[in-house]
Amino acid sequence: MNDLATSTIVGIGGLAVGLVFGAVVQKTNFCTMGGVSDLVLMGDGRRFRAWALAIAVAIIGTHVLYFSGLIDINRSIYLTSNLGWLGAIVGGGLFGFGMSQAGGCGSKTLVRLGAGNLKSLVVIIVLAIVAYMTLRGLFALARVQLEGLTNIDLHAYGLANQNVGEMVGIPLGLPAGVARAIAAGLVAAALLIFCFRDAGFRTSGTNIAAGVLIGLVAVAGWVVTGVLAADEFDPVPLESITFIAPTANSLQYLMTFTGSTVNFGIAAVGGVIAGSALMALATGTFQVESFVDRDDLVRHLSGGALMGAGGVLALGCSIGQGITGMGTLALGSVIAWLSIIAGCYFGIKYLEEGSFGEAFRAVFARG
Repeated sequence: MNDLATSTIVGIGGLAVGLVFGAVVQKTNFCTMGGVSDLVLMGDGRRFRAWALAIAVAIIGTHVLYFSGLIDINRSIYLTSNLGWLGAIVGGGLFGFGMSQAGGCGSKTLVRLGAGNLKSLVVIIVLAIVAYMTLRGLFALARVQLEGLTNIDLHAYGLANQNVGEMVGIPLGLPAGVARAIAAGLVAAALLIFCFRDAGFRTSGTNIAAGVLIGLVAVAGWVVTGVLAADEFDPVPLESITFIAPTANSLQYLMTFTGSTVNFGIAAVGGVIAGSALMALATGTFQVESFVDRDDLVRHLSGGALMGAGGVLALGCSIGQGITGMGTLALGSVIAWLSIIAGCYFGIKYLEEGSFGEAFRAVFARG
């Protein structure tokens, strides 16, 4: 396979994955921030369970691909032996707080942009700029220093990677493959039980469909980059859907285009916007929306900036780490996912209470 063929497959595949993702999210109102918000404010866990179902589907699909020999998920950024635990905690917390202020995560913001929301355009631009600054610009030096001081080299502890199954399996004397399979089965089963034990979720066809389809989209990303575009002479990065670094790269690509190749992430970002727009137009939900007042603008600006920096520190967003990364059962992804939820929860309390002090008291209040 020549370079042009490989890049074409990656570009078309990324666009297709993004189109489906954008259309599904627009149609079903799948939203990770909304899932946490519904649960905290209304006691309605259906959208949160849709997120959990997407994770379960991603775990099953990812490990089926791995054990069938079609992809080697050890090549992904999630399963390196370099555990960035502090970046996952701090970055995840910042991202979660930011998405509560911006009214949605990076992927939801792209979907809203496609449906005509001009607030999302501002958020995406700020998110992309701050993310790029954290990747390669002004904030990159601090990020690299933080990683150098706190990241843990798992090789020093006899671990080849950060898959939680293997990490637990070693002291139990289990072979790596067996440990992975058991962990994947147990975690996926636990998530499915959590989802379907709830009567409201069992009768919510929209949320069930959203969870299944979003999980399958994450699996499809692995298929595009790890199977369809596989070429030992011209290997492409093994990746799937994630939206922080790709959004930053998309903005950079638009500004400095010189004929360079569109990668999977950039194509997926474009696909999400297009898929959302097509679905919004088809269902009559396309609507131009702008900021209500100054406070609304400030919240969205700060939310975009926090998501940009936090998403880079955590190596992903509520989709990139929260579904794609969780699908690999990487410890860093688990830490980032829990930190995103915690940050979002605190952000919701901040919006309720109106100050950080009151939010802290509300979070840690007893009785």
